[in-house]
Amino acid sequence: MTTRLTQYAHGGGCACKIPPGELEEMVRGVSAGPPPVGAGELLVGLDTGDDAAAVRIDGDRALVSTTDFFTPVVDDAYDWGRIAATNALSDIYAMGADPVLALNLLCWPRDQLPPELAGEVLRGGADVCRTAGCHLAGGHSVDDPEPKYGLAVTGLGDPDTLLRNDTGTAGVPLSLTKPLGLGVLNARHKATGERSEEAVAVMTTLNDTAARRAVAAGIRCGTDVTGFGLLGHVYKLARASGVTAVLDSAAVPFIDGAWEALRDGYVPGGSRRNLDWVAPDADISGVDSDMALMLADAQTSGGLLVAGEIDGGVVVGELVSSDPRGVVVVR
Repeated sequence: MTTRLTQYAHGGGCACKIPPGELEEMVRGVSAGPPPVGAGELLVGLDTGDDAAAVRIDGDRALVSTTDFFTPVVDDAYDWGRIAATNALSDIYAMGADPVLALNLLCWPRDQLPPELAGEVLRGGADVCRTAGCHLAGGHSVDDPEPKYGLAVTGLGDPDTLLRNDTGTAGVPLSLTKPLGLGVLNARHKATGERSEEAVAVMTTLNDTAARRAVAAGIRCGTDVTGFGLLGHVYKLARASGVTAVLDSAAVPFIDGAWEALRDGYVPGGSRRNLDWVAPDADISGVDSDMALMLADAQTSGGLLVAGEIDGGVVVGELVSSDPRGVVVVR
């Protein structure tokens, strides 16, 4: 009998994140004060809630660092490991850098689940890191009532070509590199056991190619789309850049079956919280409530959202000068 890992978690994947509004309140003031002496130049920190931190270590190299882990998003242990690792590496790619070294982060209910399953999770993570050309060396484990897995990842990038969420300018298109709908499909999987092979394929696709194409195209503004949904992440990007993002809802791609999952009521709580967070600073009057919720759907290991056009991306909107209607306008 297959162990249903999703039943051991209160939430699934990036939908289990602390809501964005609460998180911003928690970290407010954490980075206050002068930087430490001799620690290098901090290029990207907490200020704009970017995907990873970056420190200049010499003239043409920046050290980029992140960590990401979450509860089971699928029942298959090996696939969960692959998805979690792909998602963690995405933060490095979202900064326009390349991952170099990763460490496992594993929380495991050792009295409830066999160690062989944990081994399958770790094997999935190792296979993804191998594909990415990233060393996976050690890590840390904790006996925990709820299973969690992810990676701490260190990468290298060029300080002058990093992708950041605060460098967007008006008049530039917005491109998305993966379809939406992962949150509702994962919620359906957790509730019913029904698996979406397309969703698993999307969540285990690395964002390496998209990131390298963006950097090569001269794009300097971007982020990835994960737990805060497309609306949440485009909101953060536009707010940090001092512009308004206009989304064309008709252009946004969705995974097969996502709309059916929504209509059947499989909506993560994180998706509704995302919409509530963005709504005060957004004009979503141009779409119905279902579309608004799908645009806020909490993604796990989603695609990149970049300010520019790249091969393999779909133009889903544009950045414009600050608009009195809000930081995000959906049409």
